[in-house]
Amino acid sequence: MDPLQAVHLGPRKKRPRQLGAPVASTPYDIRFRDLVLFILEKKMGTTRRAFLMELARRKGFRVENELSDSVTHIVAENNSGSDVLEWLQLQNIKASSELELLDISWLIECMGAGKPVEMMGRHQLVVKRNSSPSPVPGSQNVPAPAVQKISQYACQRRTTLNNYNQLFTDALDILAENDELRENEGSCLAFMRASSVLKSLPFPITSMKDTEGIPCLGDKVKSIIEGIIEDGESSEAKAVLNDERYKSFKLFTSVFGVGLKTAEKWFRMGFRTLSKIQSDKSLRFTQMQKAGFLYYEDLVSCVNRPEAEAVSLLVKEAVVTFLPGALVTMTGGFRRGKMTGHDVDFLITSPEATEDQEQQLLHKVTDFWKQQGLLLYCDILESTFEKFKQPSRKVDALDHFQKCFLILKLDRGRVHSEKSGQQEGKGWKAIRVDLVMCPYDRRAFALLGWTGSRQFERDLRRYATHERKMMLDNHALYDRTKGKTVTISPLDGKVSKLQKALRVFLEAESEEEIFAHLGLDYIEPWERNA
Repeated sequence: MDPLQAVHLGPRKKRPRQLGAPVASTPYDIRFRDLVLFILEKKMGTTRRAFLMELARRKGFRVENELSDSVTHIVAENNSGSDVLEWLQLQNIKASSELELLDISWLIECMGAGKPVEMMGRHQLVVKRNSSPSPVPGSQNVPAPAVQKISQYACQRRTTLNNYNQLFTDALDILAENDELRENEGSCLAFMRASSVLKSLPFPITSMKDTEGIPCLGDKVKSIIEGIIEDGESSEAKAVLNDERYKSFKLFTSVFGVGLKTAEKWFRMGFRTLSKIQSDKSLRFTQMQKAGFLYYEDLVSCVNRPEAEAVSLLVKEAVVTFLPGALVTMTGGFRRGKMTGHDVDFLITSPEATEDQEQQLLHKVTDFWKQQGLLLYCDILESTFEKFKQPSRKVDALDHFQKCFLILKLDRGRVHSEKSGQQEGKGWKAIRVDLVMCPYDRRAFALLGWTGSRQFERDLRRYATHERKMMLDNHALYDRTKGKTVTISPLDGKVSKLQKALRVFLEAESEEEIFAHLGLDYIEPWERNA
């Protein structure tokens, strides 16, 4: 179900409240007797509450009209955990430690699934640390936690997969993606930074007051947030999802090997479907694009963790065959704790390998897979890494290590899972795999860069440049403040002497040491989902 549409299930306009009015209900079969729900009317309104109660009962949930000791779950909309506790205190009700305080999104997901779904962090209402319920109406409100200092840099925030503001970040991510497809870099970055900071918050945004003091939220972003709070969805994001250009570009770029220029060309030629593109005899495709079309259904389906683990074993077995002392690390989203992804990335290094062995390894591994019939596509980019070259000033710069873009054939029997995602009747699945080979002394920088997330890495490099006067990329970290200046005299003596600053390369054996060089607290991989 589209998260932007899921919450818009019923009327939201408030009607005059009818105190003491009985709620008529038709008896329905109760399928889930372990759960007893109470839907809080506060900030929701009588009509919408009645609508949701009726809908939940039809789905087999037990929903109480009044709060009682039998209630196990309180469901609220646009309220924080502190708001609910304050309401309970006003009703002279003491909250049990076993009582679950949940956002309405949990109930909506339950009704969509037709059964109770797992309670995730994003569903649980957070009790704000510096607020306490006040039994006196009109008493002074305690400031929301948003006023606490939140860094503009993702590398100074801990961002787990528990996103309390998914309704807002989903909308901002769609708008950012649309701007990226249109190559509107400034607007894209603004939406990405706003989404990133909202993902890091340990509480849900329930009112515009909660956004006070939060960095990276410009007027445009705040307007979008306000619209979602009022309407339950983003009209701007909804318009993008219905935009023909956005839908076409997203479809075209979902093909492996198709970038923005090719998508633009196909769109201008009037294409709107992949079948029309494939059947047009005048078009010429690259080898990568041909592979993208050939294995399209497999490649657009997500790779799950059991599949990623199976690929990891396949890669490690092949690598140690030719380089026994090699270290193989799964990077990307899976290292950050994600359960699904579109491809699987690996960093390979060895403390004992010579430069020649490093250069030959990926060729030997891919030839090995080719002989086994497992290599469906391969493109190796040779290393252009220069040991003493300074890091790039660009925050999105690609590294110069040797890398290999693959499509591997993963046999179903290697996946230890009941649902491995393969098409019915097919004993294997095509999986996108990226291999990166780096020198052993640069492994910490490469691992940090290839772990992501994209916004985390971008902000880490921005922080290094602007706050520490350093230069960081996947290859190295240079300190521009610790270098010395040397004088270079021209040979002909006609030109004035030149001054050249020598930067200091800061060595690191681990990611922790890189963070220490930058004066940052270490952020675990699973906390980098910015």
